[in-house]
Amino acid sequence: MSIESLACMPLSDGPSTQVFFAKAQALAAQCGVNLRAPPPEPTTCCGRGCNGCVWEGFFAAASFWREDALALLQAAQTPSP
Repeated sequence: MSIESLACMPLSDGPSTQVFFAKAQALAAQCGVNLRAPPPEPTTCCGRGCNGCVWEGFFAAASFWREDALALLQAAQTPSP
């Protein structure tokens, strides 16, 4: 798995986001990089599609986590001058 392929993985539902987290953590382990824990999936959704649903917050947090993880992985694979 490459950083580029991780960057293209969807964060549009719970299962695909969990697959992304697992693949990013596996790549980080291969590179010797420690990533912070990914955000937990919400457990309080009522399923009514509320404006400001807990899932919206989860996907926003997952996007921020991805940005941080990709930056750390990129830095680990960039040779030092």
